[in-house]
Amino acid sequence: MMREDSGPEVTPRPLLSTHDLEEAQHYITDVYIPHDLQTRDGRTLDFKLRYLRSERLTVGHLVYGADAELLVPPMLDCYHMNLTLSGQTMVAQKGRRAATQARQRGVLFQPDDPFTVRWSPEATQYAVKLPRRPLEAHLSKLINRPVERPIGFDLGFDLASPGGQSLLSAVNYLRVELSRPGGISEMPLARDHLESLVLTQLLLTIPNTFTDLLSTPGQPAQRGNVRRAIDMIETNPQAELSLADLAAAAGVTGRQLQRGFKEAVGMSPMAYVRAVRLDRVHAELLEGAGTVPVTDVAMRWGFFHLSRFAQQYRERFGHLPSETVRRVLRHS
Repeated sequence: MMREDSGPEVTPRPLLSTHDLEEAQHYITDVYIPHDLQTRDGRTLDFKLRYLRSERLTVGHLVYGADAELLVPPMLDCYHMNLTLSGQTMVAQKGRRAATQARQRGVLFQPDDPFTVRWSPEATQYAVKLPRRPLEAHLSKLINRPVERPIGFDLGFDLASPGGQSLLSAVNYLRVELSRPGGISEMPLARDHLESLVLTQLLLTIPNTFTDLLSTPGQPAQRGNVRRAIDMIETNPQAELSLADLAAAAGVTGRQLQRGFKEAVGMSPMAYVRAVRLDRVHAELLEGAGTVPVTDVAMRWGFFHLSRFAQQYRERFGHLPSETVRRVLRHS
């Protein structure tokens, strides 16, 4: 057995590795939920799990290395999603059955019923634990109404679709960034933004009982609603400002707000957030050129991917942020 710690982050991020069935069962129980674990082919396990626990989800990169079967009781306060990266699995819950395949099919389990998962020996998955309260609160913001019952998701869903690929990319990006020493694990604004991205993409991608509300455009938000969202952005642009948060503040659905913004200001709500933040960075660089590193200014206004920030800055102002600083210094 080997356990390797690799630096500080949101919670300790161990690599858990074992060939022992009971030890593997203990690790999954500790990270996810108590369950029964069996092997069907007599192979010794080659179990490996690296996981990260963030505010609104737990993401594990998991392999058993054997024909393993998990019998899982109701999670009750959590949903659970598996995104298969290699190999395949067979799953069942409440009379429903589905198969997953590498980057082609994923599954999402409901909180109130037991389920089984049988892994092929070569299967590798992102195993994502999703506490009910944050996910349902996020949905409530997007649809502008209370969510008073569990979200009814289809058991299996398409990972090869554009939406499925975006979901897989969002989970992978969150995992990579949380793993980065000194990265977004220590930056609540950036972490919240990426968590919101994953939750929104999940709700839009996996068919569920609220899909019609999420996908039906409806009437565009009225200018007064758009104005409330704009005021929220311009008053505090460095805060967490996801589409769900802005829609809730404006009193409309996410889709209505997107359409209202397009009509009123010619861009999406999140593009407007980015534009306001870039303007604040530009103003600060003009005022204090050379006194504060560009990186510090960018991160203060919510830009944590610095190469992408530089590209977005150049698209808005016609030159890189470093050139803004040089121009001010030349004329001072």
